[in-house]
Amino acid sequence: MEDVLAVYTRPYDPLHPQVCLDETSRQLLAEVTPPVPVALGRPGREDYEYERRGVCNVFLVCEPLRGWRQVTVSERRTRIDWAHCVKELVDVCYPDAEQVVLVQDNLNTHTPASLYEAFAPTEAKRLADKLELHSTPKHGSWLNMAEIKLAVLANQCLDRRLADRATLEREVAAWEAARNSTGRGIDWRFTTEDARIKLKRLYPVIQAAD
Repeated sequence: MEDVLAVYTRPYDPLHPQVCLDETSRQLLAEVTPPVPVALGRPGREDYEYERRGVCNVFLVCEPLRGWRQVTVSERRTRIDWAHCVKELVDVCYPDAEQVVLVQDNLNTHTPASLYEAFAPTEAKRLADKLELHSTPKHGSWLNMAEIKLAVLANQCLDRRLADRATLEREVAAWEAARNSTGRGIDWRFTTEDARIKLKRLYPVIQAAD
């Protein structure tokens, strides 16, 4: 926890951008009966029945200090999917960075080993060397600022039925562009000092020697 909080105190550095990554599953749901749109004096109406059309995975990466975020949709959430998300982050989003400081949840897919499953060893090593990885602790995913962005995405864009991957990709792209145009970041105020006071119960108790 303190390792992640220390990262958040670093000043903005374009050569070492601080990026957070999180992911979530999204169920695709299609309408069976067309909804009734809003009309004068009448709210929109939606039938309770729907058709399940599978599940997609949504990766969200954000740089809070710059007020930037990017959303990528994939079929699954495997090691290979994470590796390709990281490659795009390194080669497309931050090609000029010396290293990307990446904060993410502590999942078994979020490791350099995943890069070696997806790419040839030389390429995997190149990508791994471009990353400075920091993982949130177990039950500490709330420390990942990308989780905050995912909650905003869910409330503003995903809180409705989306029938297929193409529709999902189109809608999250529109949300991403609108949010990036504002340049709104996150005013993170929880510090290590706060943690040592408010989460004191989580720290080991040291017994003084006689």
